[in-house]
Amino acid sequence: MTREHSAEIPEVPVTVHQRLNLSAPPYELWVRGELLDELGIRDDGRVRVEIIGGEIVVSPGPTIDHAGIVGDIQFALDRLRAHDAAFPWRSAQNADFNLERIAEGYIPDLVVLDAEVFRDARKAKVRFLTAEQLSMAVEVTSKWNAADDREPGPKRERRSKWNGYALVGVPYFLLVDRDPRRLVVTLYSEPDVDAGVYTVNQAWEFGQTVSLPEPFGIEIPTEEWEAWDED
Repeated sequence: MTREHSAEIPEVPVTVHQRLNLSAPPYELWVRGELLDELGIRDDGRVRVEIIGGEIVVSPGPTIDHAGIVGDIQFALDRLRAHDAAFPWRSAQNADFNLERIAEGYIPDLVVLDAEVFRDARKAKVRFLTAEQLSMAVEVTSKWNAADDREPGPKRERRSKWNGYALVGVPYFLLVDRDPRRLVVTLYSEPDVDAGVYTVNQAWEFGQTVSLPEPFGIEIPTEEWEAWDED
C-alpha cells in the first residue's frame, strides 16, 4: 500500500483520492475506525479524518483562535441552559457524524441536538451521530480547508460539507467564515435534500451579534472574533 502520510500531524490538510490501494472503501474504513491506520497516521486525537465529496481529507486539529469561536457558540447555548432547566438544546464538539445516505463522514466543529435526543445518544454511547439526530451543524473555517465547508464555487468539482449537510437533511447549518475577505456568519436553513442545497440563509458580519431565530432563540456576540492568520 502506498503511504502518503507520515505518523506526524500534517502541517496542512492532505487530500487523498480513493485511488489509494485501501483494503476496503474509504467510507467503510471510516465507519469501522480503521482509516487512519490504513493511511499510516497515528491516532493521537490531534488530527481529523473525514470523507468529503468522495475524498479523504486529513486535517490538523483546530488552533486556539478557531477553537475559541466554537467555544463562544457553545457558551451561548450553555448560558441559556444554566438559567432554564427546560432549555431544549444541547451541544457537543467534534462528534463523528455519519452521512450514511451519501457514504461520507464528517467531524463538525459543533453539533446541536434536541435535549432528549442528546440524552438518549449519550446514554447509548453512540459512536456516530446521524442526520435524524442533528438539529444544527456548526463549522468554523480555517485557511487550509475553508472550501470544504462553504457552498461550492463554480470551479469546485466535488461537493462540500454545505452540500452534504443539505443532502442528508440537517435542518440548520451555521457557517463562521474567518476568511479576511469575508468575515461573515451565515445560518443556512430549509435544505433541499434532492438537490443538496440550502434554500434560505441569513448572514451577520463579524462584530455584530448573531441572533439565531426560533427554534433556537439565542444571541451570540462576535466582537472578539477575528480572521485567520494569513502568514
